[in-house]
Amino acid sequence: MRSVNTTSLPCATLGAPAVGASAPAADCYHCGQPAGGGLRASVAGAERGFCCAGCLAVAQTIHGAGLESFYRFRDGLGRPLDDAEGQADLRAAFGQADIESLYVRAVDAGTAEAWLTIGDLRCAACVWLCEQHLERQPGVVAAHVNHATGRARVRWKTAQTGLGRVLDAFAAIGYRAVPFQPGAANDGLRREKRGLLLRMAVALLCMMQVMMYAWPLYRHEASIAPDQWQLLRWASLALTLPVVAYSAWPLMRGAWRGLRHGRPGMDLPVVIGILAAFGASVAATVANRGEVYFDSVTMFVALLLAARYLELVVRHEAQDGGRALAAQLPATCARLRDYPASREAGLIALQQVRPGDVLRIGPGEAVPADGRVLEGATQVDEAMLTGESRPIAKGVGDGLVAGSHNNGSPVWMRVEQVGGETRLARIIQALDRALEEKPRIAVLADRIAVVFVLALIALALATGAVWWWIDPSRALPVMIAVLVVSCPCALSLATPAALAAATAALARKGVLVVKGHALETLAQVTDVVLDKTGTLTQGRFTVASVEVSGAMDARQSLALAAAMEEGSTHPAGLALIAAAREAGLAAPQVDGARHLPGQGVQASFAGVAMRLGSQRFAAGARDTAPSPPLADGRDEAAGAIATQVWLAGDAGPLARFVLRDAPREGSHEMVRALQAMGKRVHLVSGDDARTVGAWADEFGIRSHAGGVSPEGKKDYVARLQARGAIVLAVGDGINDAPQLGLAQVSMAVAAGTPLARASADVILNGHGILGVAHALRTARRARRVMRQNLGWALAYNLSFIPLAASGWITAWMAALGMSLSSLLVVGNAWRLRR
Repeated sequence: MRSVNTTSLPCATLGAPAVGASAPAADCYHCGQPAGGGLRASVAGAERGFCCAGCLAVAQTIHGAGLESFYRFRDGLGRPLDDAEGQADLRAAFGQADIESLYVRAVDAGTAEAWLTIGDLRCAACVWLCEQHLERQPGVVAAHVNHATGRARVRWKTAQTGLGRVLDAFAAIGYRAVPFQPGAANDGLRREKRGLLLRMAVALLCMMQVMMYAWPLYRHEASIAPDQWQLLRWASLALTLPVVAYSAWPLMRGAWRGLRHGRPGMDLPVVIGILAAFGASVAATVANRGEVYFDSVTMFVALLLAARYLELVVRHEAQDGGRALAAQLPATCARLRDYPASREAGLIALQQVRPGDVLRIGPGEAVPADGRVLEGATQVDEAMLTGESRPIAKGVGDGLVAGSHNNGSPVWMRVEQVGGETRLARIIQALDRALEEKPRIAVLADRIAVVFVLALIALALATGAVWWWIDPSRALPVMIAVLVVSCPCALSLATPAALAAATAALARKGVLVVKGHALETLAQVTDVVLDKTGTLTQGRFTVASVEVSGAMDARQSLALAAAMEEGSTHPAGLALIAAAREAGLAAPQVDGARHLPGQGVQASFAGVAMRLGSQRFAAGARDTAPSPPLADGRDEAAGAIATQVWLAGDAGPLARFVLRDAPREGSHEMVRALQAMGKRVHLVSGDDARTVGAWADEFGIRSHAGGVSPEGKKDYVARLQARGAIVLAVGDGINDAPQLGLAQVSMAVAAGTPLARASADVILNGHGILGVAHALRTARRARRVMRQNLGWALAYNLSFIPLAASGWITAWMAALGMSLSSLLVVGNAWRLRR
């Protein structure tokens, strides 16, 4: 998704007239200020007036870059956020085809989707209302609202609806939605925090003053003259009025919205309690008799807003990683006009970068798109993307990812992916999808909270009726206390706050949770099934030796093997290809090459069927396996564990290639950490059993199996599950996809194949494998915190409601207890950020 960056444009006043508007002729076409000097030029096919040469140059640049929509778009953005007419104009602007194309992604022919930022999401009821209302709109296929990030993903049929109508649908139920833009999202978050902080400050200030007036009434009631008593009451009313009218306004708006659409949320009992207490206090003040509860009202609102401010900070932790990543992209970049003939570069906007462009990335600059190094060598910092703290060496042919930083010399890169197709964009989308599918414990909490709201309102009314019969003077205070003390704020916040904090903590470690059930299931894992190549080991093989036993020599065998592996993405195949190229060997002609996942390659060379792969596969249909030139699969070099790849024809074995690999950084520590947590670790690989056994000894893994096909890996996981195991499968290749799909929870290395990533619930985006242990440890902590939160919230409500109903707890005590309960729940979840 793209956005128009106007912050660097001189005189770029967002309130300037739009194209086609009836702007006075004396106003500057670009900035809307008086033209004065009478400078005129032809722009966009019409004569325009400008106040200065700077505005003229900027306008010509904007139109030359194909960004004419800026002049229509900015008029809506320039209006106040609470201007209904301005918001309607803004939604209409987003519905225009050229502007819509900046924010909408085509899913397939006839289907599109967009990410939106939703304002004023309060609780699970808001999420339910938005999703249900949107999915009833004509043409809308699916709508998923993420309460933790405040964003929604909406998919629709383009023939029936569009972005503008989707935004109108949100507005119809009282929510302000705009297409997600990283910069705008940061601004929106700052506005939301600033607004809530200001309302909280007003409530706290007024609360302190009202408490000062209430204290003499409590402590020295008999010694205060009636006229002074009444003066204190009126002063308290004056101070409580801004709290109710301003500070508590978002609560009232949320309560009315849920009530109007038949989905009462946790704001409803809060607002009923506030209005009942305030109304009774006003009546008592005017009549000069009865009790007043101004201190309880101001305390309740102030403490509730404090709890919600803390919850807002924790809730947005889940999207901090995505916002920080998006902020790494540069606004402009240097594109070479005629590479390689010329090194002359011109500065262009990020939105103008296209696949195939050649860009110059200077020292200290950010990489704007995904691509590969064409020229030069440097060190690149990918810490924001992967969690890897050390710079990574990059040379010709190595990949560069958007958002990383060049810490060394200048390099020239060829762009391969831009915009929403970059790895950075996919990471941000994965972070947003992490909480779309709620775990069972979160769904249960939401259901309990919704039922609880209705039940407690009925309970409060029943309690008030009983006390009206017992003591009418205490009926209203007791009913207010029941409403306030039983508000399910803590219950509703118990799981979302913990999930958001845990997801954010893992994202900072380079572990991306992309399925909602993952955290819950990770906490229950008993067995971890690991792949070897590319998971425990680096998967970047080098050819250590070539041993022949047929008619071809070593060079001929290597050239044939490389030709058969042409186009392969398997680490062993890439090693053979690289070794042949390094030796300058010409590839012979092979026919009918066919790659069999988990086994090898078969092809025809000079009319003879050839097989390249594991020893068993190379043996083909013959009853006896080829006689190995060496006795085992371990390279004789000190401490180096090697893998064998066999080349055989119909007449028997031709060569054996010994490929040397190395452990992935952190593999030993990860295995030890898993074993220390009491997990049973299994090493299952398609490599021959002898090699796998050697690696298992290296890592101290007792359960291992070699020569296992993709179906065999799936069967291995199934056998563990049949014994009652909760299995975590970790892999990176095509042959790992079946076991990743069958396991209760799965992880894929981000550098692995797309199929493996698509099958996984968690993606290890960093270079280290220690993320497996981090994920299990954090999931266990998150489960413990969620249980603590739910237990505390339920215990608090179930124990304090009887006390309030029996009259032992007053309204101000109820307000203090409810607010402290919410603060405790959110603060407990906040610990997961560490």
